Amino acid sequence: MPATKAPEDAYTAEPFVPAGAGLDRLREAAAACRGCPLHRDATQTVFGTGNPHARVMLVGEQPGDQEDRQGRPFVGPAGKLLDRALAEAGLDPADAYVTNAVKHFKFTRADPGKRRIHKSPTRREATACGPWLAAELALVEPELIVVLGATAGKALLGPSFKVTQVRGTVLEEEIHGRPERLVPTVHPSAVLRADDREAAYRGLVADLGVAARALG
Repeated sequence: MPATKAPEDAYTAEPFVPAGAGLDRLREAAAACRGCPLHRDATQTVFGTGNPHARVMLVGEQPGDQEDRQGRPFVGPAGKLLDRALAEAGLDPADAYVTNAVKHFKFTRADPGKRRIHKSPTRREATACGPWLAAELALVEPELIVVLGATAGKALLGPSFKVTQVRGTVLEEEIHGRPERLVPTVHPSAVLRADDREAAYRGLVADLGVAARALG
């Protein structure tokens, strides 16, 4: 008799997304998601948060170490930098909805017991998590999506996306069956890793300024 496949072997969150649910119910359901193997090692699901009627949705890659521990997106160093850049660009962080393309922290360890090191999710993992992001977009209905980094961009716009080619521009694309306007930029964690952090930060603020002007 063949062994029963685990739900995560199917690599899709679709069976875990309740139809017709609001954001609170989606958040509760996401806590039990087994749509891909990443749930096995992560502390918890990190669902989106913020203004449910936000004009702008910020989509990052995946939770980091602090986000995984606290259960909220963008609460670590990259999130603090992002809040500062948003405010400087004229966008109130409190008026945004913030989420990630992938809802579980993917990491590796150099040695047992050592700190957890971020590992980029695969295309397959981001696609598996897509139904959660589609549900968030359908409920929030943002006027603009700010795409933070390559993984988020590929999850929304396909594998050929390159953030360096389109950052700071307003794109118009159909995303999960809805016409959307998007402004791609780098992920704030890339600013923290940059050799010239000040120049990288100014670039992020400039891109977010494009988003602010697009909202009018």
